[in-house]
Amino acid sequence: MIPPHHDAACWGCGDNPEGLGLPQPAEEGIERYEAAVTFRERHQAGPGIVHGGIVAAALDEACGLLATWHRFPTVTARIFVRYRRPALINRPLALASWVTESRGRRIHVDAELRDREEIVAESRGAFLHVPLEHFLATPEGRAAGEAWRRRLHSNRD
Repeated sequence: MIPPHHDAACWGCGDNPEGLGLPQPAEEGIERYEAAVTFRERHQAGPGIVHGGIVAAALDEACGLLATWHRFPTVTARIFVRYRRPALINRPLALASWVTESRGRRIHVDAELRDREEIVAESRGAFLHVPLEHFLATPEGRAAGEAWRRRLHSNRD
């Protein structure tokens, strides 16, 4: 089975040296995703504290990875983030997301970022299942689509 397309340049789950490097889920159709994340100094806002936008991006990525592996491919339609306490840099945190509803093209996914037992931030998001052509509108998207097509055909041989 070929997993959903993965863009190596993705800031959230790709090999991007500036990114989060979140792992991809292990199987398609899943309803829960979990990962460990440690933010570094480059993710900092105030001294020792992760920038809120980076926290929101990590929650969005955890939800988006799950939504895409639940039903390929998807995009974020909306996401709401609630910050409960500062996320600290250089500290392992637990990131989890789970499907709360899947109806038609819409997939609802909740997520949380924890520091041990305490919730640091949480989110509720809606993701839309889109046609693959959505990602082919840019030159980079067309190149990725062609690479994915070659990969699919080479695995059939």
